[in-house]
Amino acid sequence: MENHPNVQAVRDALQAADARTADGEIPDVVVLDEAVHTAAAAAAALGVEIGQIANSLIFDADGEPLLVLTSGAHRVDTAKVAAGLGIARLRRATPEFVRERTGQAIGGVAPVGHPKPVRTLVDTALAQYPVIWAAGGVPRAVFPTTYAELLRVTAGTAADVA
Repeated sequence: MENHPNVQAVRDALQAADARTADGEIPDVVVLDEAVHTAAAAAAALGVEIGQIANSLIFDADGEPLLVLTSGAHRVDTAKVAAGLGIARLRRATPEFVRERTGQAIGGVAPVGHPKPVRTLVDTALAQYPVIWAAGGVPRAVFPTTYAELLRVTAGTAADVA
């Protein structure tokens, strides 16, 4: 997994963005012993609060991908997000849609490392944590970051999504 193309794409994207952790270091993608398909599993594996996990959820927004990076502590209110963005139809994307638009599978979708930029919302609830963990391109990979860095490296928009 360490050399998986998706993990390398995430590493490359973080390096290209000159991404930094809360300590000012270059974030490294960590490959865990087991897959962490849920925020609860990721938090348990990392020994952190569930709210520190940035769930990467891809939605089909009128046929275009929308990445919502939300705190693992709550769910996305799709009606609220759709209304806020003026989207007529916002629904969870199919596994095929996700892989086609991101090159990654559900459960491992990273905030970066996609073939093309994806419109991104970053949950304001994540701002309360000094360290956030995000997926690294496969279900066993994660990397540490900060709220400000998530906004910057994804060119995301801060949003109340719950």
